[in-house]
Amino acid sequence: MLKNSLTTALSLALLAGVAAPATAQTVIWQSRPAASDASADEQLKALYEDYSRWQESERGDTLPSVTPADYERRTTVLTQLLAKLDGISAKELSSDEAVNAAVLRSVLTEQIGDAQFREWEMPLNSDSNFWSYLAPTSGFQTVEDYEKYISQMQSIPRFFAEHMANMRSGLDRGFSVPQVTLEGRDVSIEAYLAKGRANPFFAPVAQQPGRFSAADAARIEARALDVIENHVIPAYRDLLTFLRDEYLPNARETLAAHDFPDGEAYYAQQIRQYTTLDLTADEIHTIGLEEVARIEAAMRQIMTEVEFKGTIAEFNESLRTDPRFIAKTPDELMGVASYVAKRVDGKMKDYFGFLPRHRFSIRPVAPDIAPFYTAGRGGYEYCQMNTHNLPSRPLYNIPALTLHECAPGHSFQAAFQREQGETPEFRRRIYFSGMGEGWGLYVEYLGEEMGIYRTPYEKFGRLSYEMWRAARLVIDTGIHSQGWSRDRALAYLGDRTALSRHEVGTEIDRYISWPGQALAYKLGEMQIRRLRAEAEEKLGDDFDIRKFHDIILALGSVPLPVLEERIQQFIADGGQGLDGVEYP
Repeated sequence: MLKNSLTTALSLALLAGVAAPATAQTVIWQSRPAASDASADEQLKALYEDYSRWQESERGDTLPSVTPADYERRTTVLTQLLAKLDGISAKELSSDEAVNAAVLRSVLTEQIGDAQFREWEMPLNSDSNFWSYLAPTSGFQTVEDYEKYISQMQSIPRFFAEHMANMRSGLDRGFSVPQVTLEGRDVSIEAYLAKGRANPFFAPVAQQPGRFSAADAARIEARALDVIENHVIPAYRDLLTFLRDEYLPNARETLAAHDFPDGEAYYAQQIRQYTTLDLTADEIHTIGLEEVARIEAAMRQIMTEVEFKGTIAEFNESLRTDPRFIAKTPDELMGVASYVAKRVDGKMKDYFGFLPRHRFSIRPVAPDIAPFYTAGRGGYEYCQMNTHNLPSRPLYNIPALTLHECAPGHSFQAAFQREQGETPEFRRRIYFSGMGEGWGLYVEYLGEEMGIYRTPYEKFGRLSYEMWRAARLVIDTGIHSQGWSRDRALAYLGDRTALSRHEVGTEIDRYISWPGQALAYKLGEMQIRRLRAEAEEKLGDDFDIRKFHDIILALGSVPLPVLEERIQQFIADGGQGLDGVEYP
């Protein structure tokens, strides 16, 4: 996830389709419909530009309002926009605008669907929340930006109070995060109770540019310290009390999405949202079982190679406890990831025709969230590696993780897409998990062709990561539609992957508390691999892997059916790459 806006919170809020209260609007939204004789392309462009202006009008200098009334108001606008989209003739759209139309439809439908189930009443899960990303880690460049930042800090008490009111409503109707998945998550709040300059919210203030006048710098620091003391710390203290005394004791003890009010329909909506495919839970469960069986066969081949006599579960346990694969220091783990990334750099020209100029860095996951965070995460500025609890981060997994999160995975993916020329404003903050995470898992597989995995254990780590995503199809649907217990899910994942027991636990809690999200990875990767095999077969000697990859990434984040259509077009035009890119 990218964090380059003035504050992470506002960026995340806009990604989620929420916005600042009307009293903080900086732009007044005025619909500008296309002329009555406009072409279909012109009508669509006018519509998504309207949508972008509306999003801009909802931004402000404070954190967004998350009251039910504001969500309902926004949903009314989204519904009106979708109705206008329905009135545009899809048959008359150009190929580029047809993609924009499909993306816009998915985005509007997703946000309207979330509102239908009042998702704002559950604004957290075991993996993510609304309080951990509000404090930027770097400073700003202008005095005005610091003033906006301080205004946003002042709005934290109101922002938290609105979230807590929503969460109380969720508790009242049985729409809450399962209690078992939130153990220890409240600890992430404690860092924000630190006084004065030790508080994370002071970090950007400590990085003021030297060109600021002494008076401005002193005023900004004094105001920030005052707001931290009188607004930020009390708000986090109240939130911690609410979580410990009210929310956690009363959160539901059941696990399944089916146990929510109208839970079967809710889970079906989440499946469509995250996979962008029209599949039922039962169909996905079957696909998962078939993939698990296929990967188990590949795992047994490696076990034979290293002369291990036992079951897959026993081999996984032996790997978890082998000291050869445990980093002694965080820097050792980061060094392995960095070396993998540099070896990948040497192979990129063979697999991509377009190579972006932007460079990313690799950072450790922030310590306040690391204990319950995933193994890594990628973004435009940097990819992250989790160095908490080093015995739970075995080194044989690091090559696959680095490929997925860094390059050719998410960090490369983000840079590639930013350098593809003009993209409509409304698409610049959109992320479809099936496409994005499908790509991340696909490049783990691509690492085999690139020669990145050097030992049988690293290759097994890659297969273990693929098994991890295949097992998700079985586990997510098992929990949310077939009544699986948490213990059954833990055993299923733990026996079939070489993930540490710590990671197995955090992952299962993530699937329980975030229905449907885990399904996107494997289904997206399977789509990409299937389309590649079809293109290779039909194009024969005309198939160029660099062109295939470039075409996929140049699409940006799109629903998987749009990817399917684009690759069929790629095949039909003889496997042409990107305009302006030389493929020697």
